Order: sequence, then C-alpha cells, then structure tokens
Amino acid sequence: MKVRVDEDKCCGAGQCVLLAPDVFDQREDDGIVVLLEAEPAEHLHASVREAAAVCPAAAIELSESA
Repeated sequence: MKVRVDEDKCCGAGQCVLLAPDVFDQREDDGIVVLLEAEPAEHLHASVREAAAVCPAAAIELSESA
C-alpha cells in the first residue's frame, strides 16, 4: 500500500491521526495532515483504509500494491 495526502484538501479534522497515529500526524500551527509513513506496514493497512474512508475532505489517497 502507498499513501498520499493532499494538504490543500485537508480541513484538519484529525480523524486520520486518531485512527492511524503511526501513519498520520498534524501540524501544530494549523492542524493540516502530515504523512509519517508513505508505505505503512501491513498490520496498519486496515486502520489506514478506515482513515481514508472517514476523511471528510477526501485528502487521503491510497494505492494498493499487488
């Protein structure tokens, strides 16, 4: 799995950080998403998929590796 985030779309809701704190963080000054791990370990995939699904701004894009 590869993860990309669009900082311009991010509204700072923070759901991604709550669901997958090993993969996402937020900037302190404005709450915008910070991607910590572009290729997360397999045991994190389910939480990353959930974070992408609940992102209110659709700022998280996933591509699944074969």
